[in-house]
Amino acid sequence: MATYTGTDVSDEIPELSASDDEAAWEDEEPDLSQDSPHVQCLFCARLLNSPEDVFSHCKAEHNFDISSQIRKHGLDFYGYVKLINFVRSTNCTADHLKCVSTPVPWESELFLKPVKEDDPLLQFDVEECLDMQQDKHLEGEEALFQRIKQAEDRAEQAEAALARAVEDLQKMRQFAQDFVVNTDVRVGSSGAIADLQEGEDSAYFSSYEHYSIHEKMLKDKVRTESYRDFIYKNPNIFKDKVVLDVGCGTGILSMFAAKAGASRVIAVDQSSIIYQAMDIVRSNNLEGVITLIKGRIEDLDLPVEKVDVIISEWMGYFLLYESMLDSVIYARDKYLAKGGSVYPDRCTVSLVALGDMQRHNDGIGFWEDIYGFKMHCMKAAVIREALVEVLNPDTVISEPSVIKAVDCNTASVSELDFSSDFTLSIREDSTCMAFAGYFDVFFENNCTTKVMFSTGPKSIKTHWKQVMFLLQQPIPVTKGEVIQGRITVQKNRKDPRSLIVTLAARDMKQTFYLQ
Repeated sequence: MATYTGTDVSDEIPELSASDDEAAWEDEEPDLSQDSPHVQCLFCARLLNSPEDVFSHCKAEHNFDISSQIRKHGLDFYGYVKLINFVRSTNCTADHLKCVSTPVPWESELFLKPVKEDDPLLQFDVEECLDMQQDKHLEGEEALFQRIKQAEDRAEQAEAALARAVEDLQKMRQFAQDFVVNTDVRVGSSGAIADLQEGEDSAYFSSYEHYSIHEKMLKDKVRTESYRDFIYKNPNIFKDKVVLDVGCGTGILSMFAAKAGASRVIAVDQSSIIYQAMDIVRSNNLEGVITLIKGRIEDLDLPVEKVDVIISEWMGYFLLYESMLDSVIYARDKYLAKGGSVYPDRCTVSLVALGDMQRHNDGIGFWEDIYGFKMHCMKAAVIREALVEVLNPDTVISEPSVIKAVDCNTASVSELDFSSDFTLSIREDSTCMAFAGYFDVFFENNCTTKVMFSTGPKSIKTHWKQVMFLLQQPIPVTKGEVIQGRITVQKNRKDPRSLIVTLAARDMKQTFYLQ
């Protein structure tokens, strides 16, 4: 088995009120007739004098006709606004935009929020512009009556949209009231990720829209090179196979698989990072092999019935934080062909004892005196937080104890909430002031070259670090002694992507929150 040995690289909802003053609802329209260029192109940094000039520039320089796109997708004014804000926020290319099909990626109401303040493109009456183009084929009274009818239709649509907005606002108010009053777990909630509605899960996926997190993961050589070595050194698993990449991010695993001989790779991600991945794939001439799809795997119907291999980098802190394994299991049960496999195929979670009283004092004793003020009431709150950090390997005072083994090809979602006994053999006289958890990952099934990596404190550090559980009362221990205890790990039903961990040993029992 090849073990990774690379070097270390170090928004209050305003009240709706009736008003007789209609002007209060209207913003002063900016003067779009300025002499200096002030309207930025959708696809480059060029500034032009008016929206009309921008659209002419887009057509001439970027081969993008806004009128054709509006007609193609049947966009009303709100759809046009969403389209403009979508382009502004994602920086997608004109070529990509012309390839978009139904459903369009700017359907979310989030794209009604302007990206650029006082964007003249959002104040441009594009519908009137389109009507005027059509009017060129009409004459006299016919054209006038046609425009009057179209204006009436737009007014009716605007009234209907306003009514829907008022209704939605009332629903949001009621939801907020219910949420504050009903602080307990949602009725009938199973805690499963597949049961979450898209809006409930948006914060999680939004976190992966930040480019820095992808940079951090790609720079994690233990992580990235382990996946690379597994894929490149086991071409028998990928040659002429259909591969599914769940949570593809920038598409690095998909490209590894394509280079290893996969006949087709389907890459899925709900985060908007997938638009960057599309450009990345095209830049590497792999668009003929890799198909990228935006959405949650639980909400999609893939363009294939079955796949031969599922790859995913789903692991979170303490292995199970973020609960992305739920999505991999869903994909496995729905799409994996008989004889296929999920990779990584096996993972373990381990626990060790720590002896570092200085760190305990820094984290707990710190609150006794803050610039002459007592803040010891903070201790009870701080002690419940599981801490994610890189541990000093010299502070580990026990042998590790495996508390959970996960077979990714057979595990069920229900198995991911678990309880386990543990025994920690103490290696030196010390004071156990915390327990710490980490995980190991294995690529073994059908592999000619097996690969594994560890996130433990004695291994090369990774972006997963380790998770520390500080004890309220440290435990004095001697060499040769054992600490026996029990750990329970479960999803937080109020937030299924976070974890609640309960540890019991000797006379102590504490509950921690990893969120």
